[in-house]
Amino acid sequence: CREQAKQAVRDRGVIDVERPRPPSESVTKIGYPFSTDSFLKEQYRNPFGQMRFGKVLEDLDALAGNIAFAHVQDPDLTIVTASVDRIRLSAPPNLDVDQHLSGKVTFVGTSSMEIRMQCKESEQADDPWMEAYFTFVAVDPETKRPLRIPPLDPQSWLERDQFEAGKRRAQARKEARKKLKNFEIPLDPDIEKQALTMLREAYPLLNIPSLANPHAILVSQTKQQNCEIAQPQTKNLANQIFG
Repeated sequence: CREQAKQAVRDRGVIDVERPRPPSESVTKIGYPFSTDSFLKEQYRNPFGQMRFGKVLEDLDALAGNIAFAHVQDPDLTIVTASVDRIRLSAPPNLDVDQHLSGKVTFVGTSSMEIRMQCKESEQADDPWMEAYFTFVAVDPETKRPLRIPPLDPQSWLERDQFEAGKRRAQARKEARKKLKNFEIPLDPDIEKQALTMLREAYPLLNIPSLANPHAILVSQTKQQNCEIAQPQTKNLANQIFG
């Protein structure tokens, strides 16, 4: 958990916040011995015999927090999840074999860091069945304003490539936020034209139903609801599981 990560940082003693950290310092791994631990496997298996992805998301967030503290190495900072940028699933996981979840910091800005995590059926496997990118931000615990964190020092060509890719993603997110804030995102002319047509058709439906197009319906009339009973093994106990 994050408190254990903070305590481990405290136990190291003096913290050098100016020293660039190599990605290897933040590498963190978790093993899931599903093949030998039936109790653990039941915790991660849904009634259909597949992986409970709510538990996986919970583990991803916890692992990313530990990785972030391993990079910052300052237990007095508050580190929060800024965004989940991507979670890519390439294949359904096999719960009959052991799984290995690992991650590290791949890019660091002024106060934010990108964390890349993968899950494989073996640590030597080339292709993970899951890949996720989380962005964490360090903030002052009192003012809640972003704080500067130690830079990242890539040590290999692969780590440099990952750093540059993370830098491009961070820049793209900044530009998207700026456009959204300034209302600079242009509307597609075809979509805008279609929306105006739909609004014109909706007016008689709302005000003069007898003159409305008999084949037109309001968006609110397409709403549907469903209910699913959760069995004990799939309940969201203590509201701790994502989803």
